[in-house]
Amino acid sequence: MHKTWVVTRKEWAEVFKNRFVLFTIAFLPLMLTALPLGILYGIRSSGDAGLSSTEIPSQFTQICEGLVGEECAQYYLVSTFMVLYMLMPLAIPVTIAAYSIVGEKATRTLEPVLATPISTLQLLGGKALAASIPAILVTWLGFGIFAIGVRLMSVNPAVAARLLDPVWLVAVFIVGPLLALAAVSVAVMVSSRVNDPRVAEQVSMLVILPLLGLFFGQIAGLIYVNGRLILLMAGVLVVADVVLSFFATQLFERETILTRWK
Repeated sequence: MHKTWVVTRKEWAEVFKNRFVLFTIAFLPLMLTALPLGILYGIRSSGDAGLSSTEIPSQFTQICEGLVGEECAQYYLVSTFMVLYMLMPLAIPVTIAAYSIVGEKATRTLEPVLATPISTLQLLGGKALAASIPAILVTWLGFGIFAIGVRLMSVNPAVAARLLDPVWLVAVFIVGPLLALAAVSVAVMVSSRVNDPRVAEQVSMLVILPLLGLFFGQIAGLIYVNGRLILLMAGVLVVADVVLSFFATQLFERETILTRWK
């Protein structure tokens, strides 16, 4: 564990020198928090939820128990934005993790790293923590700001109280970190197989497409996020994280990576 933490600190020391990475970590949570709060503030100022009860997807009204009319419409908007807090820990760590291997190839620091007495699992574990921890922390911070903002701007306290529903707490505090680990595993696999940091990041970003589909699917009224879906996602992600971590370790061939690099 000590060696893993050494790798994590080394990654932070190198990665955070890159202003683009710092911008990504800071800007994305800020934007995805400020945007929905701005919309809610506009709704509060106008006194109009922007949606009537007839415009809300019929599937969604099943989870509007205790809320009527404008309150249900506002909760529909809030819950749609909540999906973004599962997107953050999926998108943010890709920038760091995708650079983790191929970046060291480009700077010629990979060879001394691989020559150290550290196992592949410890090396990749350190890189995974370096990418996941900042993403998870800024996501939780953004969620806290969003929850406070919603409480201040909501039409009814019952709308804000729904943010502390176990469904959303599981989504943010359990599913979010599981998504981060999955994204990091995919990014490390891609990063270990390519020689261009830009290619690594672009290919790795494809991992966010399923969650974007969930976000737009809820907006379109095709699906909606409920407790059953969140628990299903958590169960699938636990298995997926184990499988992806295994493949990431197996695909990371120390000698092959060195001999293929030009």
